[in-house]
Amino acid sequence: MRNIFEKEITNEVIKRIDNLTASTKPTWGKMSVSQMLSHCSVSYEMVYTDKYPKPNAFTKWILKMFVKKIVVSEKPYAKNGKTAAQFIISDDKEFEVEKKILIDYITKTQELGEAYFEGKESHSFGELTAVEWNNSFYKHLDHHLTQFGV
Repeated sequence: MRNIFEKEITNEVIKRIDNLTASTKPTWGKMSVSQMLSHCSVSYEMVYTDKYPKPNAFTKWILKMFVKKIVVSEKPYAKNGKTAAQFIISDDKEFEVEKKILIDYITKTQELGEAYFEGKESHSFGELTAVEWNNSFYKHLDHHLTQFGV
């Protein structure tokens, strides 16, 4: 798995995002490119904001037992997989606004670095290692950037 905490990798991901246009179409799925950018920002919003309520203890246990491994492992996501409700973006979004928000989150994450994320509590899964954080961030971005052909 590529390491999103390395500046070179972050720059590659940002370059891929810069290759998108407001009219880029997905090779699978239903989201527009603007919705996809907003969707990818949700992972970061869960780290840096209080926008989403934390799951209750039972839901968090279910997520840790059945979802965590899918999210933090190196195994790629399947196309058209199930999406958690808070990640579903159904309203129209402004491409340039969403692009800037996502790039800013990616840059902030890289600048904070692995040490900041080692043992950091996840919104849904409890404490994660820096490797698990990396896998979840990079794999999600790569999945959707591939979806849009960049």
